[in-house]
Amino acid sequence: MIFPMAKKQEETPFKNIPAADALERDHKKLGRELELFTFSDTVGKGLPLFLPKGAAIRRELERFIVDEEIKRGYLHVTTPDIAKLDLYKKSGHYPHYKESMYAPITIDEEEFMLRPMTCPHHFEMFLSRPHSYRELPMRIGELAKLYRYEQSGELMGLQRVRTFCLSDAHIICATEEQAMEEVEGALDLIEYVTGVFGLVYGKEYRYRLSLGDRADTEKYHKNDAAWEKGEDLLRKLMQKRGKEFFEAKGEAAFYGPKIDIQMKNVNGKEDTAFTVQYDFSMPEKFDLSYVGEDGKNHPAFVVHRSSIGAIERIMAFLIEHYAGAFPLWLSPVQVKVLPVSDKQISYAKEVATALRDEGVRVEIDERGESLGKKIRDAKLEKVPYLAVVGDKEVAANSVTLEHRERGSVGALTLPDAVSKLKEEIKNRN
Repeated sequence: MIFPMAKKQEETPFKNIPAADALERDHKKLGRELELFTFSDTVGKGLPLFLPKGAAIRRELERFIVDEEIKRGYLHVTTPDIAKLDLYKKSGHYPHYKESMYAPITIDEEEFMLRPMTCPHHFEMFLSRPHSYRELPMRIGELAKLYRYEQSGELMGLQRVRTFCLSDAHIICATEEQAMEEVEGALDLIEYVTGVFGLVYGKEYRYRLSLGDRADTEKYHKNDAAWEKGEDLLRKLMQKRGKEFFEAKGEAAFYGPKIDIQMKNVNGKEDTAFTVQYDFSMPEKFDLSYVGEDGKNHPAFVVHRSSIGAIERIMAFLIEHYAGAFPLWLSPVQVKVLPVSDKQISYAKEVATALRDEGVRVEIDERGESLGKKIRDAKLEKVPYLAVVGDKEVAANSVTLEHRERGSVGALTLPDAVSKLKEEIKNRN
């Protein structure tokens, strides 16, 4: 079924979370309790500080998406966090997004800005030399640090911040048909990502076709024919894919329509998590072209997309989705080694070293507490696996594994335990 008209924002298919459960899942509360991130008024509002455990999660997310994109033919690049104001005037972002940009910085009598987006950077990179039709589509990707001045009243944990890292990409295409193929490929990637996270369509996320507003010439690039065509192309693509979606007028980017992946936090607020955008404006502004098979220059087409969104925002959604109990591959501490008494601490360190050498994130609980208390505390910290070592395990060069939810796994030799954990991490079960 296709939603032909935009529904009201609050009319979502998402299941509402009971208030008590919502409080327990709130990422701001869990972020403090699990020591994932913090904020400091001295550093500044909306500027998150990731503690070691939070940094471990974002590192996994970044490695995951970069590796997956490279497998799918993306060319990952690095561009500066700052650029001349003229760049954003050229792209049209300034003055369209002037209110959400940081104020210009004057250096050597030139004005610079902390970048709010990477598209003009990537376009200038494309323009550094001529390109043949044989090189297209060219998928330019980057994990980019961006800076936007969100109003104080809109700041909310990791979901809405003033600095964030976006899994951004701009795909330069030779034809309109190729651009639509790339939009579809971007949606395939997004659905793969949501599947790895265990997010279910219609339950944890939904699609929105974000349209322009022909009457709002201040907000949107004026080209009625291009808007009609772009919106129709995305609409038909979504209909072909067969997934329900709704339409929202006035939610498009200023340069073209987009398909947004909408997620809802535990407090009922819906935000865009990922996006795929069709741009008919900036290729003309930047004179993006390629040399065709006929030896002549032809105008390029551009798709903007974000496969995993802002790392900060997806972390907020995932903290709430998992209620802080991350799957093994994402958990900041994957195994907690629990010696029964001080006599086993030396062996516990050997176990931890063997795991750490194989890339497993591990901690040892060396406190002089009872085993029961150590187990309870590790479960409160939501550590996926507990590795108990007593005299029996020392003698057998083994560990007794217990999963935080599935219970006892049993006694395994140390090599077998390492192998089991590595396989589960690799498969992202």
